[in-house]
Amino acid sequence: MPKSSDESSDVIQTIEKLIEAFGGPGKLAAWAGVNHSDIIHWRDRGIPPGWHLRLLAECARRRIALDIELVFGMSNSDALTFTRSFRDASAQFSNVDPSIAVAAVKQLGAHVALPASPEAAELERVANPHADTDYVARFTAPEFTSLCPVTGQPDFAHMVIDYAPGQWLVESKSLKLYLGSFRNHGAFHEDCTVAIGKRLAQLLEPKFLRVGGYWYPRGGMPIDVFWQTGELPKGVWLPDQGVAPYRGRG
Repeated sequence: MPKSSDESSDVIQTIEKLIEAFGGPGKLAAWAGVNHSDIIHWRDRGIPPGWHLRLLAECARRRIALDIELVFGMSNSDALTFTRSFRDASAQFSNVDPSIAVAAVKQLGAHVALPASPEAAELERVANPHADTDYVARFTAPEFTSLCPVTGQPDFAHMVIDYAPGQWLVESKSLKLYLGSFRNHGAFHEDCTVAIGKRLAQLLEPKFLRVGGYWYPRGGMPIDVFWQTGELPKGVWLPDQGVAPYRGRG
């Protein structure tokens, strides 16, 4: 049901107070990594759902009162459920400020240049909203590229990453930038594949993680590399990675 003019006015005024609490639209935009015009759009049209958890976490950190029903356009029951879910997720981090779990994400929603190298890339993580549930998430990079460390010629691979998360999820934009940073990186197939797995495992501390690197032939010989850590939780569905073995005429 469309909001009445009075309700819309209340929402705008509430969001304006929130913007002021952050120090103005410029400072809120800087914190969020968005343009000034985006903040004005938030004020006039409402805050996008993808920002709800992050904004709530930052308000909690700054001790800013937040009217969830008005600012997020939620019903009273939805607001209560959302707040309860946030508190439940925060309680899992005994030694971590729960706001850090989301507020530390800096690249999502911002213009970020491709990192010059994997070492320069910043992988980011967010809190797993279903940390009490065993499941698998999959990322596929069918056009992964790196360089031969000897000849400098390009190598191509189809990368598949499966992991059963614990308390953390990898933020997908930062992962895309990290994988893209290999484009001008010289390393052998084995090095690239294993390095990706180790970096993710160190960041996420997952219950289980595996990386399949399916490399296209160079010199007439394809090389596939597989790395895994942890144990897959019992009963979790883990499909085949779906990449056919390389075949010539056989």
